[in-house]
Amino acid sequence: MPAYALCDLLLLLFVTGAAVSDLIQRKIPNWLVLSGMLAALVLHLWLWPHRVPQLVLGGMATGFFLFLPLYVLRGMAAGDVKLIAMVGTFVGPWPALQICFATFVLGGLMAVLMITYQGKWRACLRNLRQLLWPMIARTAGIPLAPIPFDSHASVGNMPYGLAIALGSLAVQGRSYF
Repeated sequence: MPAYALCDLLLLLFVTGAAVSDLIQRKIPNWLVLSGMLAALVLHLWLWPHRVPQLVLGGMATGFFLFLPLYVLRGMAAGDVKLIAMVGTFVGPWPALQICFATFVLGGLMAVLMITYQGKWRACLRNLRQLLWPMIARTAGIPLAPIPFDSHASVGNMPYGLAIALGSLAVQGRSYF
């Protein structure tokens, strides 16, 4: 088995486990993410020891820092950020960037499907207005007093681990099909 195929197979196993856990428990276990990072590190030390810093650290940082703003804005859970950092540990910076963007697209499609299925478009549009109106008004020069968000503002949570797994499969699977 070629080295890249071994990396991709292990990555697929870890993200599948995370997606299943996220679907069932709405949680991605830390032990799964940490063991994935350690497996990626050991694999890279064995196969490409001269490229470990750029592959492991660069990929981890790429995934982590692209998803961190979504966590800070409370649009994503910490487990999702840690999972994409683990994915970056396996694949390196450039594929991690591609997986992040594929995940954003797939996650957006999942969100639209879930909102449509649950019939929560009004609440979603109300939330978008509440988020975007202050930014638009301030850009236009209209002073606004701070307005707190509703305590029940969310239209639901989404198992984003599934979107990360599908994004990883889409990007890494291109070379096999």
